[in-house]
Amino acid sequence: MKKISILLCALALTACGSPQTSSPTLDEVFASRRSIRAYKAGRTISEAEVRELLTATQNAPSWANMQPSKYYIAIGEEKRNAVLELIGGNKERVINAPVMIVSTFETAKSGFFQGEPVDATGDLWGAYDNGLSNAYLILKARAMGFDTLIMGMRDADALRELFDIPENETVLAVIALGYRAQEPNVPVHRPLDEIAKFY
Repeated sequence: MKKISILLCALALTACGSPQTSSPTLDEVFASRRSIRAYKAGRTISEAEVRELLTATQNAPSWANMQPSKYYIAIGEEKRNAVLELIGGNKERVINAPVMIVSTFETAKSGFFQGEPVDATGDLWGAYDNGLSNAYLILKARAMGFDTLIMGMRDADALRELFDIPENETVLAVIALGYRAQEPNVPVHRPLDEIAKFY
């Protein structure tokens, strides 16, 4: 009987109390996602994993489903090192992150109808949609066990040349992708009643 129990445990580990791997809940992703400014050296992320991550961004909403967001991924050492030289003071913070992602959006697309802006916001709708897409990116990254830092300090013109980014795209941000080297502090958030008014 003891041999049968051992065999059953070997065939069904979860029934014997072995740890299970499961996806984190959305609340767990929200609670653990932080802007990470120190990454573990020597860790890699595969192209297949980045593809899975970016596939999640395609579920983000956009104006009239225009999907203006584009991504340029520096996963090879040469391109990654080139991007590091174009992000100003953030270079030392993300030097060990194995992947750099340049986020852009196509102009005159979101917020436009027949080539004309529908309101005074204009191309800010494209930036808004790109922000939504990037939010999906960083949340999916955390769900997969990765960490990120969205960086606005960047040489947009040099990045455009490095990746041959078309003129009709606005370079919005560079996103570092890797594994946190230390646990970050949890920031203090403003009271809800300061940012939300109920009527």
